[in-house]
Amino acid sequence: MIEAGNLWELIERRSRATPEALFGVDESDRELRFGEYRAAAEAAAAGLAKRGVGEGTRVSWQLPTTLDAMILTGALARLGAVQNPILPIYRKREVGFATRQTEARLLAVPSVFRGFDHASMAREIASDRQELEVLVVDGKLPDGDPASLPPPPPATAPEDAPVRWIFYTSGTTADPKGALHTDQTIMSGFRAMCGRLELRADDRVALVFPVTHIGGIGWLVIGLLCGCAHIVISAFDPKSSIEVLARHGVTQATAGTVFHQAYLTAQRAQRERGGDRLFPKVRSFPGGGAPKPPQLHFDLKREMGGAGIVSGYGLTECPVLTMASPRDTDASLAHTEGRANPPAVQIKLIKLDGVAAATGEEGEIRVKGPQLFRGYLDASLDAEAFDAEGFFRTGDLGALDADGCIAVTGRLKDVIIRKGENVSAKEVEDLLYRHPKVEDVGVIGLPDPARGERVCAVVACAESEDPLGFGEMVSFLKDQGLMVQKIPEQLEIVDEVPRNPTGKILKHELRERYASR
Repeated sequence: MIEAGNLWELIERRSRATPEALFGVDESDRELRFGEYRAAAEAAAAGLAKRGVGEGTRVSWQLPTTLDAMILTGALARLGAVQNPILPIYRKREVGFATRQTEARLLAVPSVFRGFDHASMAREIASDRQELEVLVVDGKLPDGDPASLPPPPPATAPEDAPVRWIFYTSGTTADPKGALHTDQTIMSGFRAMCGRLELRADDRVALVFPVTHIGGIGWLVIGLLCGCAHIVISAFDPKSSIEVLARHGVTQATAGTVFHQAYLTAQRAQRERGGDRLFPKVRSFPGGGAPKPPQLHFDLKREMGGAGIVSGYGLTECPVLTMASPRDTDASLAHTEGRANPPAVQIKLIKLDGVAAATGEEGEIRVKGPQLFRGYLDASLDAEAFDAEGFFRTGDLGALDADGCIAVTGRLKDVIIRKGENVSAKEVEDLLYRHPKVEDVGVIGLPDPARGERVCAVVACAESEDPLGFGEMVSFLKDQGLMVQKIPEQLEIVDEVPRNPTGKILKHELRERYASR
């Protein structure tokens, strides 16, 4: 594994170490070697410098997951710019908010992506800010002579590192918050992930979710650290993307529940046609970013040749706090997110009454570590985000077992209080996911005058012509041993459970949709 003091130094060291090794390949079979990646990033940096981008310039970019987006990331790192990657699903309200709050001087977008005119949106946003320039990227980045560039940004000690990243949270609430990161905070979390996953130079990683997410940038860093290659998917579509991953010999089939469910569905369809394994070289299914039903791990192992889910836990504010290992037991892999990552991640759990939770007890997860962000761009949010000891309040609930592995049991805001009884949405979701008719499920609390809140299950069924019935659901949950007070009083059948790009269920949308029923 290569060590470096900042992202550009990492790019340089990797390009010198393995210049001919594969950096990435995309859906059209375009390939890029590590040496070529460094050269392309420097040429793009020179082109961006002619547009006034330099040390500390804030650049917002909203590009799909492509090799060009990854080159742009390297180019901005070469210049020492402050990068603000924006998820492609964001529209004028969110993109306008981000570019105003960051005071971005450049906004890079595709012309059209997935039917949406990003270029028109960007120009409309820029019309209100004369200092904001729009760069449309469609297969060609700005170009220039690298000899004209100033020296690269110097490496610094972690405590002196400048902010180089502003990531807006992509959680399940409507209001984004800009988290400030350095190159070192990003590299710290993902360096540990390389070791836990036992990544090798011959690994082929499925880069299937937005590179503009902190996890996407993290996998870019992982490739540079370990020398492995990415199979780059601009917009994941099970009908076409899974074939691309199979064709290029995916070994690390990322990146979370929604993708793992798609792989499983495709493999089952392949088996029904009498076909072979889709991913014969797969070594693990890395996950994170969203809760996983424990049953999914066992289903993947059974259907896909013995490889299961190896997941971790982290947040935009503090990525990859924990990570499992392929050597862990199946019970641990199915039910937990692994152990705290070395060298310095600290985790404490605080019960709702403010007392520290004992082993096996549920509490709010609070964390510290070298990957912890430097605070929010809106500093007024910091006071509430940290406790008196400097631990970040994640808002997640969890429990640590005797081996130090963490099980994430829900969100503080996701505890449904029905007639004074606390109901864990995740507990009900995990049980419902075992039902053969259930393909995906989200459980929410809805206002109820008699109960305070009532429990509602929103279910996408495996077969639309044979949906799950209410009585069938109740009987199944009773058979699973769920106490009657936790069984949903409401069942809604949907074609698809809405999720954000990292796979988290958009429960605020579901609450708004079903609150009046």
